[in-house]
Amino acid sequence: MNFKRQSREEVSVNLTPLIDIVFLLLIFFMVSTTFTKENHLSIDLPEASAEASETPPTAIEIVISARGEYSVNDRTLVNNQLETLMRGVQKELAGRDKAPVVITADAKTPHEAVVRAMDAAGQLGLVNLSITTRNPGKNSD
Repeated sequence: MNFKRQSREEVSVNLTPLIDIVFLLLIFFMVSTTFTKENHLSIDLPEASAEASETPPTAIEIVISARGEYSVNDRTLVNNQLETLMRGVQKELAGRDKAPVVITADAKTPHEAVVRAMDAAGQLGLVNLSITTRNPGKNSD
């Protein structure tokens, strides 16, 4: 007799439920994780221990507030644009080619405002720049 052999099904493990569980766990951990932005740098403002020098009377003083507002020799400017700052400094130059520039900025002044003041002085050909600092240990409240 010729018997027909029964075909055997290949034994396999169904991985679909396992993949579903892995994706669910992945989504759970992605949603429940909190992302924090950590600061790795601690920055202190510079201090200078050198003796304070007198500002020459011909110096141009640029004062920058904490909000980035400019004042040139105690005259507040109408806006914070580079062109306005350059016109204010040029007016204080009064025809002189060179003059020392003293930049006084609040501790919370944006860096961009200080760089803009330095750029304005540089574009006008003023190269003698100084930035005011405070003595260590003294509070200027």
